[in-house]
Amino acid sequence: PHLAALVLARGGSKGIPLKNIKLLAGVPLIGWVLRAAIDAGVFHSIWVSTDHDEIEKVAKQFGAQVHRRSPEVSQDSSTSLEAITEFLNHHREVDIVGNIQATSPCLHPSDLIKVADLIQKEGFDSVFSVVRRHQFRWSEVKKGENKMTEPQNLNPAKRYRRQDWPGELYENGSFYFAKRHLIEKGYLQGGKMAYYEMRAEHSVDIDIDIDWPIAEQRVLSFGYFGKEPLKEVKLLVCSIDGCLTNGRIYVTEDHKEMVSYDYRDIVGIDLLKKRGIQVRLISDRDCSKTLSAMQLGCVAKVSVTNKLQVLKDWQEDMRLSWKEVAYLGNEESDVECLKQAGMSGVPADACAAAQKAAGYICKSRGGCGAVREFAQHIFLLLEKVNSARKQ
Repeated sequence: PHLAALVLARGGSKGIPLKNIKLLAGVPLIGWVLRAAIDAGVFHSIWVSTDHDEIEKVAKQFGAQVHRRSPEVSQDSSTSLEAITEFLNHHREVDIVGNIQATSPCLHPSDLIKVADLIQKEGFDSVFSVVRRHQFRWSEVKKGENKMTEPQNLNPAKRYRRQDWPGELYENGSFYFAKRHLIEKGYLQGGKMAYYEMRAEHSVDIDIDIDWPIAEQRVLSFGYFGKEPLKEVKLLVCSIDGCLTNGRIYVTEDHKEMVSYDYRDIVGIDLLKKRGIQVRLISDRDCSKTLSAMQLGCVAKVSVTNKLQVLKDWQEDMRLSWKEVAYLGNEESDVECLKQAGMSGVPADACAAAQKAAGYICKSRGGCGAVREFAQHIFLLLEKVNSARKQ
């Protein structure tokens, strides 16, 4: 049977404009679930249903196909079931839909693989995600009602300790898998049903109960970053023009060049060095005088015609694996380096090709704190590496 992953990503949002492609920990929100779906390897096709050009662009960058939904199912009042039904009407080859929520950025491929087995091998018609919670419920008393609240799932005279109570299962909204015949009858859950219990730390729904900065910390701690395990970064290579500087060159009347940089970026470089991470600089043009004036104390290569070759030479000289190399670039000449490095980033104003190749898109522009921000991202991922080692 044809199993299709489908992410619903309408352009309109009452809370956060274009929330589905807003950067979360340097990656568009929808990118986190698309990465997990692709790496799961269980879907015959992966789709994003949207009504917005920018969301379509991001979806394709992450390797998904796009279904342009109609205005009729793109309203605030439109339901997920209506959008899924429309998708199925246009794609008769699909037998099973795995509806994955874009707002669940801590989803892992291992969860999707197990759910695919439940519905394909064990014969379930629908499978949905749940999380276990240890919360005591009480009846609601509306204002003006002359009655007392009542316990719903506990005896107040004998309250459970957390370790003595298994808790209860709640839908967490991460995904809903269902067979075509069920959806065509108007159901996402029905027939022979099963739930799939996700780990609490992976159960993040920023639509319901979490703020964006908190979600970023959760994703950095518990998110899925790719098939290969993270390694400790030992080398950061940074493009000078457009990353360390804003890319502008000021020329005086006596033909001298001047550039500007942000002191925060110098602090970022110093912090990286203190953590034992080498920082090296690279440039297409000859900016040796500028580097000399900045006194950064970094190895640098200027007037470079092939940045990837220089990067490979440095990686081999230091005897590093690519997972131990980070690269910050912003132009088309950086694209191959961004693809090769284990950790890659670009400033917010990088060209489209560089943004597509990068794993992290900074909120800061080039020459305005992007190096410092990327350094902080490296530190957070190092914490994730160290935490995995301890486990």
